[in-house]
Amino acid sequence: MRRTAAALILSAAAALAACAPTAPEGVDEAVLDRAIGNRIGDPSTCVLVARADTGEVVYRYGTAVICGRAYPGCRGEGVRTAQDLLESYLETPESVAISCPTASDGSRSVGWAAGPVAGRPLVFAAVMEGQRALPGLVMTDRLASAFSEAGMD
Repeated sequence: MRRTAAALILSAAAALAACAPTAPEGVDEAVLDRAIGNRIGDPSTCVLVARADTGEVVYRYGTAVICGRAYPGCRGEGVRTAQDLLESYLETPESVAISCPTASDGSRSVGWAAGPVAGRPLVFAAVMEGQRALPGLVMTDRLASAFSEAGMD
């Protein structure tokens, strides 16, 4: 009975992992994961990379739970997720690099970043929230460096 339950759990986990986007064509996912992790990695970080023409997400850094969390958009538009930011960017390609507090005492903040991936027909959207969340401008700069290290330029 325990073996059957364990097998079912492993099978379900494998199926869910298979649904997650891996990496853009020609890019080693482990190298990209490491490059992003070294520059902005944090348990509360989400980075989505999508095709600029279709919006299809081809890479995700961060768990589905982290990427699905909604935070203040910092522009008075209410709350949004990384996917919301990506969709907004695709509709109106205007780079985003903003941040704002998420706690009334200023102890926590959220940083948002979105823009094109240099040298590729790809775009990105990223969010980080917490006590040490990076500002959107810093995230944008560090992500450009991470994408370059991973061979995406």
